[in-house]
Amino acid sequence: MQTFTFILILVMAVVASQPLTRLFRIVPLPIVQIALGAALAWPTAGFHPHIEPELFLLLFIAPLLFADAWEAPKREYRRLMRPILSLAFGLVFFTTLFCGLALHWLVPTMPLPVAFAFAAVLSPTDAVAVSSIVDKESVPKDLIHVLEGESLLNDASGLVIFRFATAAALTGSFSLWQASLAFLFAVAGGIAAGLLAVIVVSWALKLLAKFDRIAPEAQVLVIMLLPFAAFLAAETVHASGVLAAVVAGLTVGRTRTANQLSVSAYMLAHSFWTMLAFLLNGTLFVLLGLQLPAIIRTVPPALIDTHWLWQPLGIIVALTLCLILLRFVWITVAIALSRAIVLRLRLQPIHTTARTRFAGSIAGVRGAVTLAGVLSLPVLALDGSPFPGRDAAIFLAAGVILLWLVIASIGLPPLVRGLAAGQGAAHATEMRRARITATEAAIARLESVAHRGGTDGAATVDQAVAEGLIATYRRRLALLDDGKTPREEAVVLQRAESALRHTALAAEREALRGLLKRGEIDDATFNALAHELVLHDVLAETKTGQH
Repeated sequence: MQTFTFILILVMAVVASQPLTRLFRIVPLPIVQIALGAALAWPTAGFHPHIEPELFLLLFIAPLLFADAWEAPKREYRRLMRPILSLAFGLVFFTTLFCGLALHWLVPTMPLPVAFAFAAVLSPTDAVAVSSIVDKESVPKDLIHVLEGESLLNDASGLVIFRFATAAALTGSFSLWQASLAFLFAVAGGIAAGLLAVIVVSWALKLLAKFDRIAPEAQVLVIMLLPFAAFLAAETVHASGVLAAVVAGLTVGRTRTANQLSVSAYMLAHSFWTMLAFLLNGTLFVLLGLQLPAIIRTVPPALIDTHWLWQPLGIIVALTLCLILLRFVWITVAIALSRAIVLRLRLQPIHTTARTRFAGSIAGVRGAVTLAGVLSLPVLALDGSPFPGRDAAIFLAAGVILLWLVIASIGLPPLVRGLAAGQGAAHATEMRRARITATEAAIARLESVAHRGGTDGAATVDQAVAEGLIATYRRRLALLDDGKTPREEAVVLQRAESALRHTALAAEREALRGLLKRGEIDDATFNALAHELVLHDVLAETKTGQH
């Protein structure tokens, strides 16, 4: 019962954070959710949950990254592959090395291997927090895509390096050659496990499709198991489970797996993962807040040699600024090298400004993956003594996460203002062209049906229906404003059609309610027809908003 109550309170906190964010408009959603978690845990009688880090990665991070990867813009990721891989792997190694050295200098009592492990777990970024801080429409699309792609991959690379550094701290020995081979195996094994999981799930869906009238919910349940199966398969062979979940999400939409879902199952799956991603994102920050009071109450002695307040705060500020500076240096150098390679190989260049690079540096916010990783540090060393630097690492990780969120909340909105000017028009143009192409293909296919005719020359039923649909598609083509119809006329036609459609749908709803009240139809019939009307209404709203 306590577990159920705890889960219920977490969900209520996530829901409550939405109106609170609207009430306190200047406070970003992640900070509100962290504050709610801290409020739930701060009193002595509050909630003090203990979640195993491996279970945390399985239940929260794996499905969340899978959902993000499924919806990820694959075309843009391929185009931006160089900066994404540079940040997801190169910057992780760069941060681990130099941040580890800086941390060892700031906290001399922390052993160097532990400092490297802590620096590695500080590498994963949280693009979701950035999206909660600033409106995506105000940030350049390329920057958002790079941040999201980096966040998908550097969770895996950072946690793998963290695992090796922690093992070195425990054993006191480290082999670069063995660590490199183990890293490559973890990456290759994670990719293979993700692909294998997709193949197995695709086979299972294909098997289900052979049976008639299979409930779409059953197909959704198979898809729901995919990230967990990929994660567990990779972890079984000591590969990267996080990377396996990401690979499964990236490939499931590009294979026949998604095509084997029925229309109802696809809609259910999309709705399920959208809702789950919303819930997990909020829950992560609430759980982060739940951990904070216990972390803040006990400042490790290694951080208060000179002053109980200013010394730990100073170390947190110095460490956060160091991470932002390292990120800015890496981005600047990587862009300079990329331009040289582009000129030599005559590839497509990626245009950036100093302001964009600075925004990309501040946008590398750390989140729940960092805290989950640092909490997985061993409590005891192999000889039974306390693991050196563990309490200091946990305290500093919480401080860096909070401070970076505050810096991003204050600095990012004015920094990105105006950077995305004109990108909305380009996206609208692409949407319009795609709609025109699809509509013209539909007209061509229907015209081939309409021209068949009957055996005696009389019009068939299919021909009559096809001609009516052709007229509908031609009207839609005119509304797309492809240059043949004046923009003002297209807007007027769109508004008139939308208003009349809403009027017709409202009349249908009133008629259905009347039939239900008079007992001429039962609740099952009413709910089924009302659901159809809702779908029509949603489609109408979507098209109206995109024209």
